[in-house]
Amino acid sequence: MKNRNHLTLAAVAAGLALASCAGNSSKAPATASSTPAATTNATVSSTTGSEAKGVGLAVENIDKSVAPCDNFFQYASGNWLKNNPIPATEVSWGSFNELYNKNALVQRQILEEAAANRNAPKGSNAQKVGDFYASAMDSVAIEQAGLTYLKPELDRIAAIKDLKGLQQVIGYHHRMGVGSLFNTGVGQDEKISTQYAVQIYQGGLGMPDRDYYLKDDARSKGIRAAYVTYMTNTFKLMGESPAAAAKDASTIMRIETRLAKASKSRVDLRDPYANYHKMTMAELQKQYPNLGLQTMLAEEKLGNAKEVIVGQPAFLQDANNVLKWDPLNDWKTYLRWRMVSSVANALPKAYVDEAFRYNQALSGAKQQQPRWKRMIRSTDAALGEAFGQVYVDKAFPPEAKQKALTLVNNLKAAFAEHIQQNTWMSAATKAEALKKLNAFTVKIGYPDKWKDYSALTISRDSYLKNVLAARIWASDDNASKLGKPIDRNEWGMTPPTVNAYYNPPMNEIVFPAGILQPPFYDPNADDAVNYGGIGAVIGHEMTHGFDDQGRQYDAEGNLKDWWTKEDADKFNQRAAIVGSQFDAFTPLDSVHVNGKLTMGENLADLGGLNIAYTAMEKAIAGKPKTKLDGFTPEQRFFLAWAQIWHGHARPEYVRQLIQVDPHSPEQFRTIGPLQNMPEFYEAFGCKDDAKMVRAAEKRAKIW
Repeated sequence: MKNRNHLTLAAVAAGLALASCAGNSSKAPATASSTPAATTNATVSSTTGSEAKGVGLAVENIDKSVAPCDNFFQYASGNWLKNNPIPATEVSWGSFNELYNKNALVQRQILEEAAANRNAPKGSNAQKVGDFYASAMDSVAIEQAGLTYLKPELDRIAAIKDLKGLQQVIGYHHRMGVGSLFNTGVGQDEKISTQYAVQIYQGGLGMPDRDYYLKDDARSKGIRAAYVTYMTNTFKLMGESPAAAAKDASTIMRIETRLAKASKSRVDLRDPYANYHKMTMAELQKQYPNLGLQTMLAEEKLGNAKEVIVGQPAFLQDANNVLKWDPLNDWKTYLRWRMVSSVANALPKAYVDEAFRYNQALSGAKQQQPRWKRMIRSTDAALGEAFGQVYVDKAFPPEAKQKALTLVNNLKAAFAEHIQQNTWMSAATKAEALKKLNAFTVKIGYPDKWKDYSALTISRDSYLKNVLAARIWASDDNASKLGKPIDRNEWGMTPPTVNAYYNPPMNEIVFPAGILQPPFYDPNADDAVNYGGIGAVIGHEMTHGFDDQGRQYDAEGNLKDWWTKEDADKFNQRAAIVGSQFDAFTPLDSVHVNGKLTMGENLADLGGLNIAYTAMEKAIAGKPKTKLDGFTPEQRFFLAWAQIWHGHARPEYVRQLIQVDPHSPEQFRTIGPLQNMPEFYEAFGCKDDAKMVRAAEKRAKIW
């Protein structure tokens, strides 16, 4: 799947999708309770009027009533948490949201200016961006259109007469980005990273995860009921009687529950070898005759494919069975739902409201975000690189890119030193690790080559038509890669994105312009703050190349075992310690972090912070250790780390994240790595009985 292999800093998407790894502050974590400063066992300098002032740290956010060695998350950001309740339009609120909002204001200005320009040359990026955003903001036209522009797609489904017709529409849905039954796309062959391959992956579910269909706890039952209500009410909006709408919702729930039972868990999906099965088209047709994959792929302009990589053969086998067993009319009902729900936000307000009510049950949202913010995200998804060029001009000067590259090079040097000084890894594996590190491709800010949208037609006629046109363009663009050389200039995120990622088959680390800004990076801040912020982010992405998933890919990006068995066993033993540590964290009563699901991100945080600390020490070596804001460079490093993770979330959203997000909640991302770092203990004078301090034999050290 496209970008399936991205290992990100944070699952950041505004609104009701996964946001910035939010935790919940309603209950203090059991392993890091708050302690008044009067009983602190730490030594922390205070700011006085005569001390030097620094840049980059929000000193006013520090809560000095909390002992840093007992709960560093609360100490570093406690005042921010008190003074920044979650806005009614958000499910979580933190540093990522704040920076996203700052970037969104720049994007809004760009898009409003583009929409106001009716004289842009036809076919230009300016015309497309302006017309897309203008159509998205024209709620009056959307209401007047009703389902007019969706009718051709509903008619296509209604016209299905037989199994082949069903196969054709499912394939066309894949081209439209609807994802009916399963998911397909073109991506790098993970075992031959110089080639593209067609990939098929489990999917077809309307709720965020298989477990929402299968678990019997009260919350899961409540979300299922909300989902059924959402489907029923939507079908009624489409003109069905209450009885028919309820029957259709029941049909969809039965089909999706069957698909959920056949789906692998998110933990099982983390094993790249277990999710790689290359088959010829002849083998696919023999094993899954009812799917008619040749027919489906032809609808996606992939009919010339000779081989396909199947992620989950057991899922595909079940899909093959139910496609034949279930009545054709039931599948037509399912396809109507997949189509309508995939474009609900481009339909009249009544459809948008039904989707939001379901999301309220799922995430605890109180109010819908303003339309302009939702439509910025939609425009970014459709044409992100078209207006991203203007965003970069406004928000990311060329010198910022060069400074970021310097930081990356310093972090690579520190990581190489960590590998060379590693005490548990053999010389042979170290050599391969260094080879992989040196082969990293680094992308900063924005692409060197921008996407070409010339084949995409956008007008002001209909927002829904524009959304579907952009999806088809993206699918066709993806399909056109098959048989071509790997495009190593391509980006998986747009320039304004507040995130970063590592892509194993590309062996690349990528940092969009959106995240290379305060509080993550400030060119006016001291080295300690920048290494604790963006330095740890860079180290995080580098470490993804050596986490439990990324380490299985070699320097060329191939899924290939380059470890000795002894070294792999030692790595797994050390990683298991981190897994156990995070299993014990509880953001809510009876809710534990899943140490296996979050393993890769937790390892990346731990490695990234250790590497960044070494790089910081090198940067300040030989310089006077001047206190700024009353804190030493070492203290400022750890405070910067903690302050980029300040944030909290609604309880419902925390439960959703724990179930589906490979990132741990923010308070545990803050304290988890620090509990394994003696450097943190030393910086804040932590005593052995402090709550943040782990006994030496219980600490994890990998990189």
